Amino acid sequence: MQASVRLALLGALALVAGATACTAEAARLDAVSGYYTPGTIVIRTHERRLFLTLGGGRALSYPVAVGMPGKQWEGEVRIDGKYVRPAWSPPAEVKRDKPWIPAVIPPGPHNPMGERALTLSGGEYAIHGTNMPSSVGKFASYGCIRMYNSDIIDLYDRVAVGTVVLVEP
Repeated sequence: MQASVRLALLGALALVAGATACTAEAARLDAVSGYYTPGTIVIRTHERRLFLTLGGGRALSYPVAVGMPGKQWEGEVRIDGKYVRPAWSPPAEVKRDKPWIPAVIPPGPHNPMGERALTLSGGEYAIHGTNMPSSVGKFASYGCIRMYNSDIIDLYDRVAVGTVVLVEP
C-alpha cells in the first residue's frame, strides 16, 4: 500500500475512533490489551512496538527498535526532557565498545538521535529518532528506544514532560 494511501486510511480511522489524525508514516491505530491511563506510553520490547494509549483499549502504535540482548530493561519511568535535533554524547558503555566515536555528535545526518528525543528519568535512555531507519523493528540499541524520524516527531507533539512510560518485556 502506498504511504499516502496508508496515511489517509490511518487518519480516517483515527478520526472515527475519536483520536486526532496521525501524520506519522508508520503509526497505526491499534487495540492495546491491559488497562492504562490515557496518555501513557507502553513499550512492549518483545513486540518491538510503542503504544500511546488513547483510552477504551485503543492506542496509537509505532514500530521501534529496542535494546539488543543483554541491553534490554523494563520498568516505569517518566519523560524528563524534550529536545529538537539534539546533539548526542555517547554513554561510557558505547565509548568502551566504540572508542572512535567522538565525545559529542552535533545535530545532522550522522547523529543517532535523529530529529527529536524524549529523555527518560532514571538513566541514560531516551525515546528518539534515528539516522539508521533500517534498525527500527529490531533488537538494535544499547537500551534506547529508536523510532522513525516521522514517528518521533508525531509522538513528540503528543506528549509532555512527566508522561509515564512503561517498558514491558
